[in-house]
Amino acid sequence: MEKKPCIDSLVVKNSHVLPTDTNNHGTLFGGQLMAYIDDVAAIAATRHARATVVTASTDSVDFLYPVNAGDAICLEAFVTWTRNTSMEVFVKAVKEELLTGKRAVCATAFITMVAVDDNNTPQEVPTAYPETDEENWLHSGAAARAQHRKERRGVSKEFANRFGTDFPWKRD
Repeated sequence: MEKKPCIDSLVVKNSHVLPTDTNNHGTLFGGQLMAYIDDVAAIAATRHARATVVTASTDSVDFLYPVNAGDAICLEAFVTWTRNTSMEVFVKAVKEELLTGKRAVCATAFITMVAVDDNNTPQEVPTAYPETDEENWLHSGAAARAQHRKERRGVSKEFANRFGTDFPWKRD
C-alpha cells in the first residue's frame, strides 16, 4: 500500500460563532467545539484512507480559552500516524477575535479514527509519514500515545463492567 505524507490529509475549517452556538455565558458550547473537532478529524482520516471511517477514541479536550459569540473559530486537522487500520489525527482549534485580529489556540486534541469497509470491518490504511519539524514531533510521540489509549480503554471497559446497564435507582 502506498505511503502518504501527513500534509495530504490536511483539513482547515472556519466558522463564525453565532449566538445560537453559545451557552448562557456567551461562549461556544464545548459540545459544539467537540463536534467540529470530530468532523474535521473524520474528513482528514477519510482523505488519508479514502475509506469510510469511524471514531474510535478522543483524547482529552482541554478548553484553553473561551470562544465568544462574534469570534471566528478555525480548526486544522491532519493524520499524524497510522497503525494497520487506525489513524491518529491531530486537531488544533484557533479562535480569532474578528474585530481586533487577536488569536489564541483554544483547544488541541488527538482523535483515533478507524477505516472500515461496507461491513464495518476494519480495513488497512496507508502509512502516514511526516515531513516538517512539527509533523515529526507529533509522529515521534504517537506510539506512546497509542499505548496510553490502549491502557485507558482497558480502564474504561472495567468501569463499564463494574457499573453495568442497570439504572442507578434500581436496587436488588
